[in-house]
Amino acid sequence: MAGTESTIKIENVVASTSLDMDLDLERLNAELVGAEYKQEKFPGVVYRLTEPKTAALIFASGKVVFTGAKSVDDVETAVGKVLDKMRGAGVDIEGKPEITVQNIVASADLGRPLDLNAIAIGLGLENVEYEPEQFPGLVYRLQDPKVVLLLFGSGKVVCTGGKTPEDSRRGVEKVREELEDLRLL
Repeated sequence: MAGTESTIKIENVVASTSLDMDLDLERLNAELVGAEYKQEKFPGVVYRLTEPKTAALIFASGKVVFTGAKSVDDVETAVGKVLDKMRGAGVDIEGKPEITVQNIVASADLGRPLDLNAIAIGLGLENVEYEPEQFPGLVYRLQDPKVVLLLFGSGKVVCTGGKTPEDSRRGVEKVREELEDLRLL
C-alpha cells in the first residue's frame, strides 16, 4: 500500500475564479500579448502561460477558468500572473479573487494487468460501466471520495473528479484495496 502514493501523478488541475465584473474581451485581446480571441469559435479570450504551463479562459462575465496546471500551487501561481497581466492591461481588479478547484485529473499504475470482466462483476454492476465495444476501460464511480476511476487492462488508472490531490490518492488507494480484497490484483 505504501507504494500507491508514489505512483499517482497529477495530469491536470482545472480551477476557476470570478472577478465580479464584466470584461471587454476585444480590449483584453488587444492588450494581452499572445492572447487569442476568435468569438466565432470560442466565447472567451484564451491566454496561455509558459510557466507554469497553463491556459486561462477569460469570459466577458468576469469568470476565468484555468486549465493545464500540474498542481494546485501552479494554479495559484498562474492566477497571480494572469491577474497581474490583466491589471497591466487596465483592468481594475481589487485584491485576490477566490480560486475554486473544479476538477483534478490524475493517473496511476497498479503495476500489473487487470481482468476487467472479472473486476466488473467483483465491484458490482451498480457502480461500474464496462462496455469494451464502446470504450476500452472500465468506469468505476466512487461516492467517498466522489471521484470516477477509469481502469484499463494494462493496469493503468485515470482518476477524475477530485477537488483535492488527496481525493485522487484516496480514490486510487480505495480501488487498489478493493481489488486486493477480491483477489483481482
